[in-house]
Amino acid sequence: MMVLKECFKNTILFVWLLLVLSGCGSGVSNRFSDKQVAQLQSPDKSITLNITLTDSGKVQYFIQKSGIDIIQPSALGVMMQGHDFTQNLKMELVSKPELIIDSYQTKNAKKSNILYQANELVVSFSNEEEKKVDVIFRLSNDGLAFRYSFPWIENNETILHESTSFAFDKEARAWLQPMSEAKTGWNQCHPSYEEHYLQDVPVGTASPLKSGWVYPALFKTNDTWVLITEAALDGTYCGTRLVNDSASSVYSIGFADAREVFTGGGYLPENNKPWLTPWRIITIGSLATIAESTLGTDLAPKAINMDSTFIQPGKASWSWINSKDDMVVYDEQIKYIDFAAEMNWQYCLVDANWDTQIGYDKIAELATYAKQKNVGLLLWFNSAGDWNTITYHPKDKLLTHEGREKEFSHLQSMGIKGVKIDFFGGDGQSMIQYYIDILNDAAKYQLLVNFHGATLPRGWHRTYPNLLTTEAIYGMEMVTFLQDAADQEANHCAMLPFTRNAFDPMDFTPMNLTGLTYSGCIRKTTPAFELALPVLFLSGIQHFAQSPEGMTKVSEDVKNFLKTLPDNWDDVKFLEGYPGKYAVIARRSGDRWYIAGINGEKNEKKVNLDLTAFNKNKATIFTEGTNGELFSKTEFNVSKEKSLSLSLKVNGGFVIALD
Repeated sequence: MMVLKECFKNTILFVWLLLVLSGCGSGVSNRFSDKQVAQLQSPDKSITLNITLTDSGKVQYFIQKSGIDIIQPSALGVMMQGHDFTQNLKMELVSKPELIIDSYQTKNAKKSNILYQANELVVSFSNEEEKKVDVIFRLSNDGLAFRYSFPWIENNETILHESTSFAFDKEARAWLQPMSEAKTGWNQCHPSYEEHYLQDVPVGTASPLKSGWVYPALFKTNDTWVLITEAALDGTYCGTRLVNDSASSVYSIGFADAREVFTGGGYLPENNKPWLTPWRIITIGSLATIAESTLGTDLAPKAINMDSTFIQPGKASWSWINSKDDMVVYDEQIKYIDFAAEMNWQYCLVDANWDTQIGYDKIAELATYAKQKNVGLLLWFNSAGDWNTITYHPKDKLLTHEGREKEFSHLQSMGIKGVKIDFFGGDGQSMIQYYIDILNDAAKYQLLVNFHGATLPRGWHRTYPNLLTTEAIYGMEMVTFLQDAADQEANHCAMLPFTRNAFDPMDFTPMNLTGLTYSGCIRKTTPAFELALPVLFLSGIQHFAQSPEGMTKVSEDVKNFLKTLPDNWDDVKFLEGYPGKYAVIARRSGDRWYIAGINGEKNEKKVNLDLTAFNKNKATIFTEGTNGELFSKTEFNVSKEKSLSLSLKVNGGFVIALD
């Protein structure tokens, strides 16, 4: 009898110890109690993560928020060449939960001072070879992040695929951008994250381009919003995407196409040292959670050691968006430098073919002229290589470290402030390394970087602060080429605060106030809609799609607004909105708040704003003009009226400055 009592006592002690080590406590789910490995809760206990092990040794996880299923049981694991970490795994150890606290500053995000707190749990497994994989989980109040760790690697290893998946309730809905197929599009320039979104579609919907879905990917399940992306992508890994079977509500990690490579390089993840894979990030909550979360940078590595004194966010004039290729000439750039100086904008971007249509010597003259006007020059480059057939130049100057050293040192000596590098070849491991090599070399020569025709930056702007913006969006330039793009602009823009621009800077090149476009395309949005975009969209440099000729038609009030518009933001508040329908978001710079609203629908929308929370006295409001004017300006006494009612016109918008 004493032996039985002792056995029972030891069993109770073991169960209690497992619950403590795995972060259980009150509210432990018994849904998979016979296979439960560990459980973890967010600091505020609103989100619960459960990790289980099946009879066949497959690791799964599932997530609940406030007791409601968000992510159904979903697979974890990777398949290495010669090493299987997808099945027949054995649990080795569950760490004690640890509170992770990280604070950082940035000039290029939703907030300037960010505090990240999460509970971390590490669960170790071994495969049939007795080789180890750690799965590191971090659960914060706004979502889950997890990654794999392989501490034993000494020789070159290759990951063939991930089993990582995200399973949703079959009634869930999705807002997704299709990934374009490699080597398609104009001059084989795809993929470049430049497609329109499928909106409010059933989970399981097949991608029309058959290459999966890009990040961030937005879902709604059981009245909860979920945004999936990745961060901490380094040169050992490929950029990934989501793939799914049209008959299933399960989305899995997909690797880059084998053609998405730097010349002679590989596309699969490779490493020869202890390996941490990128974080898989699942933001969970309301639309306010999505719009205000910083998880995409919270999980990115801290900034590299560099002299950051040259990094200055700002605004730029840009001739190409208005006058295209043939006008990238000396006199046109003088005009746009003067335009930037008049508007108190910090930069002027000189686009493709400048090396022959202007020349290095005359560019040096332009840089000197611009400096006298307190304007910095940015220069365009072709990423080159054989991944497409695009002939724009300068080309073939950045392919090697030696080539970049030579070119970047020359640019620095000329007084050039930054580079725009275009037409990359996708997400393969070697191409990701190329991006990172460029960022490191540019930092050495104090050059700002703008990637175009490029991948999603996935938090790189925290790690490499000289990366101020990246395109990776179907942007304003397409509105100047295609009427269909102009027709869909309002709806498309109303998607972006909840998806593409949720975490990473986006070079949409916004703000065509006067409707003058190339090729005769007719802009369908109102001037007030366009004025709202530089507040609504986040980008370290906003390259404005506005000509100096068009600006002469704009009132002095609006000009002054644009001359004093902040270059970066300190805080954010989501006020109202719905993906693809409308968005109303407030941003703070110093003591001043700005509110931007746009309507992406084909009918008017009423919004009622409670302005008391901003603790300001006066609101200056720019909306659609009357009697032939582009804008109407009104002032509102917040201390007296407190609540403001506005009508968002079809494809319309507004901007409010609070003092």
